[in-house]
Amino acid sequence: MPVATDKIAGGSVVSDGIVSDGIVSDSVVSDKDERRRELSAFLRSRRERIQPEEVGFAPGGRRRTPGLRREEVAQLAGVGVTWYTWLEQGRDINVSAQVLEAISRTLRLDRLERNHLYTLAGIALGPGKSDCSALPGSVQKMLGQLSPYPALVLNSRYDVLAFNDSYCKVILDLDAVPLEERNLLWLTFVSDEWQCSFVDGEAVEQHLVAGYRAASAEHLSEPSWQDLTERLLASSPLFAELWQRYDVAAPSSKIKVLGNERVGILRMESVSLWVSQVARMRMITYTPVDEETESKLHTLVNC
Repeated sequence: MPVATDKIAGGSVVSDGIVSDGIVSDSVVSDKDERRRELSAFLRSRRERIQPEEVGFAPGGRRRTPGLRREEVAQLAGVGVTWYTWLEQGRDINVSAQVLEAISRTLRLDRLERNHLYTLAGIALGPGKSDCSALPGSVQKMLGQLSPYPALVLNSRYDVLAFNDSYCKVILDLDAVPLEERNLLWLTFVSDEWQCSFVDGEAVEQHLVAGYRAASAEHLSEPSWQDLTERLLASSPLFAELWQRYDVAAPSSKIKVLGNERVGILRMESVSLWVSQVARMRMITYTPVDEETESKLHTLVNC
């Protein structure tokens, strides 16, 4: 784990928000600044999607921006207008779980959006997660036993950690993809290696970016996450457009329709299984939802 570099700042030490003895950690300051910027943008995006008439305000009058005004959010949440303005501006102010709960209700946040808000505000919702990148050797054996069903293992950044032969034959030949490009976001929005298209590609892309947005709240100051986000923004206008929506999503089971150039349409359900809850690694398996797809999978894998 990298050790933070400290520097003198006015004769006081700041460590995780506590002043003690003359040093400020670069990583702490960077993380707090990044979280406040992200919190500011997230709150603004959620506020602007609510129409005044939906919450009892008159729709008339000139409004410079869509949605609710800051003072209206403050009124509905029962907090001071100045305080809420400072929070949305990303200023370094104290915030309690009680106030965040009121803001969550006012902005009509769903469960995942609420959790995202708490994470950005630095309010713990549960035990901390340790960083672990080791993938158990038994996982690759398990992947092999799932044939003919495609399966792969991802971390929370959507890096591909492991996959089986069925995934390569049915969806995408990851063996042919350079190691540094084995990331689902990069493959979806930038790489030319993606050979199998999702028929419902637009929904898949939206959910992928929303899932990455939610996961990134815990890694805002980490260089590897920052680098991936910056490269995606610079390389893909579509990713940049979806990123600016500030939507968040969680992994979920979904029916996906894929178009394979050899056998045609495949209808499969993707299911996420946690390999390690602590390390945030999950296995995604694709199982057929009908007999026709089952037969096509066997044809692809056994040829």
